[in-house]
Amino acid sequence: MIVGVPAEVKDGEHRVALTPDGVRELRAHGHEVLVERGAGEGSSITDAEYEAAGARLVGAGDAWSAGLVVKVKEPQPDEWPHLRADLVLFTYLHLAAYPDVADALVRSGATALAYETVQLADGSLPLLAPMSEVAGRMATQVGAHFLERGAGGRGVLLGGAPGVRPARVVVLGAGNVGWNAAWIAAGMEAEVLLLDKALDRLRWVDQIHRGRIMTLASNRGTVERAVTEADLLIGAVLVAGGRAPTVVDEDLVRAMKPGAVIVDVAVDQGGCVATTRETTHHDPVYERHGVLHYAVGNIPGAVPNTSTYALTNATLPYVLAVAGGLRTAVAGDPALRAGVNVAGGAVVNPAVAEALGRDPADPLERL
Repeated sequence: MIVGVPAEVKDGEHRVALTPDGVRELRAHGHEVLVERGAGEGSSITDAEYEAAGARLVGAGDAWSAGLVVKVKEPQPDEWPHLRADLVLFTYLHLAAYPDVADALVRSGATALAYETVQLADGSLPLLAPMSEVAGRMATQVGAHFLERGAGGRGVLLGGAPGVRPARVVVLGAGNVGWNAAWIAAGMEAEVLLLDKALDRLRWVDQIHRGRIMTLASNRGTVERAVTEADLLIGAVLVAGGRAPTVVDEDLVRAMKPGAVIVDVAVDQGGCVATTRETTHHDPVYERHGVLHYAVGNIPGAVPNTSTYALTNATLPYVLAVAGGLRTAVAGDPALRAGVNVAGGAVVNPAVAEALGRDPADPLERL
């Protein structure tokens, strides 16, 4: 199999889909790897490192001409002409939030696998987890920055000061994003409330942090009370493959403290706050009802060196499996089969199809 690694073109995206070590593993299994020149520069990985690992440096068109193309983010409109029926694309897609991308993939006839819907039998999402961990930790970091008065916030220090109450951080969702966000906030000595409907998950967090993070069962009442008192609100609600539910409506945003900050990490699945719209690293925040909103759709792209290595650590075994033969890999691995979002001109993942208002097709019949 020829594997292509194009440079990312989404605004503020500096990650790359494969490290030199990943190239070396693919070469050891007999695959050729084409890396677009400069693709790793944003992640502090040089062309020379890719060449030393056995990659061939090419232009963007040649990288996209490969039978299997691995990326980080969904194809942007400028990349849609590269989509074709004999292409296998493996990347983060988030099609519930980007229906135009779904339409482009369906029209092209390409086969598209999404990292975020590869799902194990226990419900975990192994290829989403590393970026969720990075995004959660970054959410607290950027929230702390935008709480500064000069950045537009209330002028509150997350950890407070001796004799001064710390900031109250409210995290909606105790999955990988939410737990990591709460963990970092607690480490910065904020007052942290973590809400989730899964009581077993809250028990797990409570056992680890021994009360340092306040865990609350999520319902309308607890959400309303917590959000109105928040200095920093972090949205971390996920429905695998589907659109994130709206947990915070506009009236509740209107009731928040002036100068409070919202970081909606769920924006790449549509957002869990009603007033959220996607922003970019170049223009990350906007104000609504006196509340500062940060809703960058690719938060881990801000720390691409860390993110690229974390991503390849998780994706490489699955990339190797797909490169070895897509249909065989998908037929033998239900987790990977769940990763197939589009094939043969149809949406084949049930959750994605439901979010897009389509009827799902059988992936094995379309491959």
